[in-house]
Amino acid sequence: MELRVENLKKTFKLSKKQQKINRTDSRVKHALKGISFTAYSGEIFGLLGPNGAGKTTAMRSISTLIKPDTGTITLGDFDALSESKRMRQSIAFLTNELKLEDYFSPNFLFAYFSKLYGVDEPTMKSRRDTLFKRFGIDRFAEVKVADLSSGMKQKTSIAMSLVHDPDVIIFDEPTNGLDVLTAKTVLDYLVELRETGKIIIISTHILSVVEKIVDRVGIIIQGEMKILESMDVIRRSDNYQDLETLFFELVEAEGHDA
Repeated sequence: MELRVENLKKTFKLSKKQQKINRTDSRVKHALKGISFTAYSGEIFGLLGPNGAGKTTAMRSISTLIKPDTGTITLGDFDALSESKRMRQSIAFLTNELKLEDYFSPNFLFAYFSKLYGVDEPTMKSRRDTLFKRFGIDRFAEVKVADLSSGMKQKTSIAMSLVHDPDVIIFDEPTNGLDVLTAKTVLDYLVELRETGKIIIISTHILSVVEKIVDRVGIIIQGEMKILESMDVIRRSDNYQDLETLFFELVEAEGHDA
């Protein structure tokens, strides 16, 4: 299976306040200017770029949270834009903006989200036991979210996003704010998911994470895909040097702050 993004474009109207923040007189922001890429089963694809480059817009478009102006997104044999409900059944999108309700326990939330996705009870219990044990949530299964550590909240969020066993997993800054041990647990699990044939897309500012686990990388600058290459090629090529040097050279060339 493959996730194919072709010629994706998206513009937003800017308020006067947003114009001031973006230091522009234009009333329109071109968030995506026709980006294209393909992510494959059994692969971790890294989507990189400075703040405001268009990464989150791309990921939200793929997740059907926003609708692009033009372009196509296909997953396997179906069109994600015209079959948005089917796409949402096939995808998990985890972002730091996802907040779990403080008053409920991981057990309750896992059962609740499973019902939303139509997961039957035996399957729900099996997935819950596997995920909770993998992330150490089982010891806190009946603890209110408000009383969990930030790392445990993040791991619980990941477990909730996987209740329906999605084919595509998109993580926006998967290790942001996590301690070293928790971050390692999350990254190790992403590698495990890759081995099961999932399509995984991650966006992160931590380039060492990209170099360690990503198979291919796309670098977006000001809404345009500037580099689309495998990490093996970047590592071996005299043209690219290392990923960090490549990234900052592209950012500086475009006059963009990282």
